[in-house]
Amino acid sequence: MRIFGHRSFGLAVAFGVASAAGMVAAQAQQLVVATFGGSFADDTKTCVVAPFEKASGAKVVIQLGNSVQHAAAIRAMGGKPNYDVAYMDNSLATQLAGEGLLAPIDTTALSSYPDIDKAAFGPANAYVAFEVSATAITYDPKAVTTPPTSWNDLFDPRYKGRIAIGDITGTSGMQFLLAVNKMRGGTPDNMDPGFAALKELAADAVTLYTQADQLVSLFQRGDIVIAPWYPDRTGAQIDKGLSLAVAYPKEGAVGIRPVLVIPKGAPNAALALKYVDAVLSTAGQTCFTERQYAAPVNLEVRLGDKVRKIVATGDDYRNLWFPDPQAVASHLVEWTRRWQREVAR
Repeated sequence: MRIFGHRSFGLAVAFGVASAAGMVAAQAQQLVVATFGGSFADDTKTCVVAPFEKASGAKVVIQLGNSVQHAAAIRAMGGKPNYDVAYMDNSLATQLAGEGLLAPIDTTALSSYPDIDKAAFGPANAYVAFEVSATAITYDPKAVTTPPTSWNDLFDPRYKGRIAIGDITGTSGMQFLLAVNKMRGGTPDNMDPGFAALKELAADAVTLYTQADQLVSLFQRGDIVIAPWYPDRTGAQIDKGLSLAVAYPKEGAVGIRPVLVIPKGAPNAALALKYVDAVLSTAGQTCFTERQYAAPVNLEVRLGDKVRKIVATGDDYRNLWFPDPQAVASHLVEWTRRWQREVAR
């Protein structure tokens, strides 16, 4: 029996081709975003991913890791990335840009661009910061009754076995090293004071944490009472009932400009730009600021009273120290190797 005539056969082929094209189009609408874990990922999903998926019809696939891991993955992919967008520290983005592994952010494609602080964009628009945060001091006010005022307070013998510090593979660990080194007279070309101090402190630390939210359970159990950590993560845990407070050291907390990058050769570059635009939008920034306790780069966003109690404002903001990302990028491999030899255990 002849099932298909010529016309039916042609329609069937056309339908098959159209279906295949539709499947390819559907696959092309999958966006892979490499971001940070813990509460940061949760708030990213709420404030950006969910509304972006609804507006675009795309599916966002989240890959979790820290800045070093994301940068290493992009480097290993060698110009053929699986990631469409990645979150990372600006010093690592500077490295990748220097290696030609990033596509410039096309500001003409960003509807939010007029509202964004132009200082948020890196050289040649290689990356864009989406918030201003810091590495400061987090402590349990029930256990630490006198609020710390200096980075030196973390070296107080009373905190032996009750402190955690970040590993250099995370932003807080690298920045704490830089802050202590600067405080003790070092420079990026002479890190001896910092390494000597942290080698001593690491011996008294409960852990050298590699993921920010590792500290949550340690604070919950009372295993630690103080740590260099992020005000945004601290605020999120205060909201959940954890006894925590933030102190900005008199020497200056270390400012953080976490950034978004689009790897060169990203499979869905145009969609990636739309995602970046969603992150930078007034709605996205307002939601994220209120949940993550970080200062926005969108100048149309207004901080609520709750956020002002956590983020750096006034003198604390003016005292923020932003290390030169190029200097950090040029030394990071060397510092990481030295850290593994002298500090890590």
